[in-house]
Amino acid sequence: MQSLIIHMSSSVARRPNATRLLSDLPDAQLVEAVNGRDPDQIKNVDIHAGNLLKPRYPFAMRPAEIGVFESHRKCWQHIVDAGWDFALIVEDDLQVEPQRLDRALRLITAHATPDMYVRLPVKQREQAARVVAEDDDIAFILPRVIGLQCICQVVGRGAAETLLNQSRQLDRPVDTWLQMHWATGQPVHTVLNAGNAEIANQIGGSTIQKKTRTSGKLMREIKRWRYRRAVAARPQT
Repeated sequence: MQSLIIHMSSSVARRPNATRLLSDLPDAQLVEAVNGRDPDQIKNVDIHAGNLLKPRYPFAMRPAEIGVFESHRKCWQHIVDAGWDFALIVEDDLQVEPQRLDRALRLITAHATPDMYVRLPVKQREQAARVVAEDDDIAFILPRVIGLQCICQVVGRGAAETLLNQSRQLDRPVDTWLQMHWATGQPVHTVLNAGNAEIANQIGGSTIQKKTRTSGKLMREIKRWRYRRAVAARPQT
């Protein structure tokens, strides 16, 4: 299986971890991240104010979120153009346990199809609507509610084609958009306990998170809670 590592070459702090991932992941290569703060790089991106799909997304997309979404679209296009059945797509703040990841990838390879999108999250929170397969403590499931973050996933060629076709317009972050299986037409599976960790705080912090004024935090959390409740009301089955 090939691996694509999303990395911005100007990110000096993250480069050592990206280089480590080149060694830890199978047949890996770096993919230059899209800089959402560069008008030239996102000039053709069709961005909307959270109103393309229901539930409405209550926050404006930040430049970094636009860049992350377009970086994943770049990887999906790479999979389609290369004709690969699957590829592992990761972000450069991922840390892996190579032996556990190898077990997880073998489980995916044995049971997935090129139409699948499979998350390998760092947070083990998702509850199964259906168990596809298990290898001891590693579980391949269809989660009821799809989790957030896109730090690590295996994407099939058919899934990549579907996602590219459905994301010609953006109105919310990529992980939030992927939760909306009823709108994208793309089920999302998960492999739990693959041994992954996020180390953004050790290598310069998140590229997305932004401090919110104390006066706005409460209202933002209320809006976030309402939105997540609406998403949870549309589970995968």
